[in-house]
Amino acid sequence: MLDKLKIGIAGLGTVGVGVVKMLEKNSVLIAKRCGREIVVTAVSARSKDKDRGIDISDATWYENATDIANDDNVDLVVELIGGHEGAAYDLCVAALKNGKDFITANKALIARRGYELAQLAEENGVTIAYEAAVAGGIPVIKALKEGAAGNEILQISGILNGTCNYILTAMKETERDFDVILKEAQDLGYAEADPAFDVDGIDAAHKLAILTSIAYATPVNFDKVDVTGITGISLLDIKCAGELGYKIKLLGVCKKTETGIFQAVYPCLIDAAYPLAKTDGVNNAIFIEGDFVGNIVLEGPGAGQGATASAVLSDIIDIAAGRKSYTFNIPASDLTEQKFANANDYEGEYYLRINVLDRPGVLADITDILKNEGVSVESILQKPAKSSEKVDIFGATHKIDEKTMIKAVAKIEKLDNVLNKPTIIRILKS
Repeated sequence: MLDKLKIGIAGLGTVGVGVVKMLEKNSVLIAKRCGREIVVTAVSARSKDKDRGIDISDATWYENATDIANDDNVDLVVELIGGHEGAAYDLCVAALKNGKDFITANKALIARRGYELAQLAEENGVTIAYEAAVAGGIPVIKALKEGAAGNEILQISGILNGTCNYILTAMKETERDFDVILKEAQDLGYAEADPAFDVDGIDAAHKLAILTSIAYATPVNFDKVDVTGITGISLLDIKCAGELGYKIKLLGVCKKTETGIFQAVYPCLIDAAYPLAKTDGVNNAIFIEGDFVGNIVLEGPGAGQGATASAVLSDIIDIAAGRKSYTFNIPASDLTEQKFANANDYEGEYYLRINVLDRPGVLADITDILKNEGVSVESILQKPAKSSEKVDIFGATHKIDEKTMIKAVAKIEKLDNVLNKPTIIRILKS
């Protein structure tokens, strides 16, 4: 058996504690699978005296996380701090410069600084691994780097944020409003006190940017992700979508188009027959389409101690066994800057909901505008609002480009009997 692999862990929150627990519980099994024992020799966290239910008495404690990278008794650094600046970034740079492999669950760090760090890792002959940064316990990074490595990736679409998926699922199942479910998600620990990172789509966008880079061999570019969160989704939209045969999910989608790589996070009506529509609660699911393999669907827990720690351990075991890969699956020098498509170039079908005064001719005025702008309507329905003088008109269009759809909606909004800005949401069919 090879010499022990000595690891330093920065961050002993839920995930860090989970990693230590897994190493303790499955130490014999892990050693057999990677050919060497793995031991924790250094740790750093906010509080030294906190009772975490784990034994780290043999590990050197560091107040400053970056000092772990300078410890000669550490071969591999595991960063579980979070954030793309400050301690997490400084630790990563120090580890790479000191010739230590680096593992992280930090999607912001990889999405925002990944290209720079990949170059630094290769300059120093070490590896960055981050399976836990995308979709928790689902091995999507390995699926792209290994299982689908011989394929041209045609498209990736997925539910990448468990908090948003929980909220949308609970709204549909319990018929309660967004704010009520959000508070419940916070009480259950699914959402942070400041939930904006999740509900505004930023978390999903970080993950999508990483997947795009691996799939299309381009430097990771978070700033080119078009992002729309779920704060604008009402219970009424969820009910109307259900009447049309759809569920609403927050999706991350990347694919090559004639105008460049389309890379966007947005709420979407999904046909009930589509596999992603069946993923509810806090679970994540990812749909990968390859030119030879066809369609692959990966589903499972996207967060939580066990799921995320499991993904971190998978990277540790790979490095212990000598299985290493480039950060984005090819040398950083071979990553090619590519053009990203404008989100307004999107073509597809749309859900449209308009709140209006119940007056003669209102529906005719709306359909006339849609017709004159070239928007073909597949179905249109009317639902009474809480006030007897108001109604909601909703329906689905046939395929149309987004610029045309936005132009038509802007004209509808100016009608005298239209009370609010109309809601439009993209539709994904199987």
